[in-house]
Amino acid sequence: MTYVLVGFILGFAIPYLARRFAKFMPATMAYALYRIFHINKIVSAQKRANNRKYIQLRNHYLMRSLGWGIVSAAIFLLLSLALPANETPWIAFFVIILLLLTEIDKRIQYLPDILTSPLLIGGFAYAVFSGNLLGENIILAATNSSLGAISGYLLPVIASLLLIKKHPDNFGGGDIKILAAIGAWLGLTNIPYIIIL
Repeated sequence: MTYVLVGFILGFAIPYLARRFAKFMPATMAYALYRIFHINKIVSAQKRANNRKYIQLRNHYLMRSLGWGIVSAAIFLLLSLALPANETPWIAFFVIILLLLTEIDKRIQYLPDILTSPLLIGGFAYAVFSGNLLGENIILAATNSSLGAISGYLLPVIASLLLIKKHPDNFGGGDIKILAAIGAWLGLTNIPYIIIL
């Protein structure tokens, strides 16, 4: 039940965070953190009550937030039922960052390094800690994660080099970085399926 509640709260915040990212990207890590939590202006009560555009925008964001909250709560519930208790927080972190990146990419077609870099580091940490918790060889888990990240980075670069003359904007830098991060989480054997997907 805790995962469902946490999933709903985090999912509910996704449209707000994506909108905040859209207003100031690209930015440094410190500036991004400042801008996420610092609100520039607050709409007056009179303007909120009388402005039709504001009411429509508010209702639109409320529905999007509810939708993301329900989706992420359902995903978190499935994760808590399907995974061991020590792995669920790791995969929940992975999923919520991917959902946030999906909304940001839909909104501004930009995948910020502020999210893709911690996702990559989290993938390496997950490989080491989950390998330790599950009794696997840590070196093998870390090697698989590293090879997944390298292949997630190199395969799209090679593919885009082959197609660069005809389609110069096949992959952006964010697409390649997120594939490297996903490779760090899922390992070498799963990255070709992710690229095809």
